[in-house]
Amino acid sequence: MIRKLNGDVSILCELAGVSKSGYYDWLRTADQPEKDHDDYLKVKAVFDKGKGKYGWRSVKMGLPDMNHKKIQRIMKKYGLVSKVRRRNPYKDIMKKTMEHRTFENKLQREFNQMIPLKVFCTDITYIRFLGRFVYLSVIKDIASGEVMAWNLSMFLEMTLVTETIKNMRLDSYENIMIHSDQGFHYTNPVYIEIVKELKMIQSMSRKGCCIDNAPIESFFGHLKDELDYTFCRTFEELRLEIEKYMRYYNQERKQWERKKMTPVDYRNHLLAQVGV
Repeated sequence: MIRKLNGDVSILCELAGVSKSGYYDWLRTADQPEKDHDDYLKVKAVFDKGKGKYGWRSVKMGLPDMNHKKIQRIMKKYGLVSKVRRRNPYKDIMKKTMEHRTFENKLQREFNQMIPLKVFCTDITYIRFLGRFVYLSVIKDIASGEVMAWNLSMFLEMTLVTETIKNMRLDSYENIMIHSDQGFHYTNPVYIEIVKELKMIQSMSRKGCCIDNAPIESFFGHLKDELDYTFCRTFEELRLEIEKYMRYYNQERKQWERKKMTPVDYRNHLLAQVGV
């Protein structure tokens, strides 16, 4: 019976679950070299160079002349699967405890404030300088219009806003509302913690609604219209020009809607009104 089966290709193919044509195709090329062998060696060399961590995209960058579909097929065929880094459970815990947060809009466009040093607004603007952007962070008193603090940086790092808060140098920050948009810096746990430690009240505009923070947007508009820094050739020169403008804005630039007073004069006027 066994001899008969060995001689009957149809029965053997049926038992093996393959077609006769497939069997004869295999038989015809069985003694030939593996057609993907040379390409496999190339892919394997790049894959091994990446210590088993390369996916097909990284392999493709190492073999720019090889079709990406061929690379994917060869890696799948020969089991070249990149090692996936295991998630760090401690990082997951830290992410959950330090995730970004948003706050409700407590200001609600109440821009007609009459008591200074109680409600501030803050934001970041971009200034084009020598073919690149630099970044200006400002905190402004909504009641008086006075710039309470500012910070200029070449980079959008967290220190851009944290140093701005430190530059205020107030005797007390308790119960001062600070209103911002929902930008990365203001939802960042580092910023939130600083505001919390100072016992300030955090408020945020609705997402994508810049009018909720109109006072600071208006200030940035005036600054960009009035600040001339075209002659500046270094970052330090630009910083000094902005410092001069901030002094001018606070102490010299009179504002019609604030009884034709400068922000500093109007702040003192409002404090006298409330008996402080």
